Amino acid sequence: MITAKYIIKKVKRQRVRRAIRASLSGTPERPRLIMVRSNKYLYTQVIDDASHQVLLCASTLEKELKGQLKSAKDKAAAKLLGEIIAERMKEKKITAVVFDRNVYNYAGRVKVFSDAAREKGIRF
Repeated sequence: MITAKYIIKKVKRQRVRRAIRASLSGTPERPRLIMVRSNKYLYTQVIDDASHQVLLCASTLEKELKGQLKSAKDKAAAKLLGEIIAERMKEKKITAVVFDRNVYNYAGRVKVFSDAAREKGIRF
């Protein structure tokens, strides 16, 4: 049976995602910081897996960010998003997180995002 390439790629990503989630878990002391990329936008959430709650979220879809950005998906957007989520975490007194980069390589926008959050004082 011949399977389309995009289906094979999707199944492979799902398997990797399950393996990552099996090893990462957020606690009330160190919640999980997850980053999601789409073709148009960047999203991030801080999740406490013990109570199954989203503590904070930010994305390049927000009006205050859209006005400052030329593009909502490039490295500049990732850097600004990292700074914004770090400021919001400081307001909630969250200083340490477990970084879940999902199935994305630690390069490009993901690296810029995490470096910006680290510069603002968040420990990974």
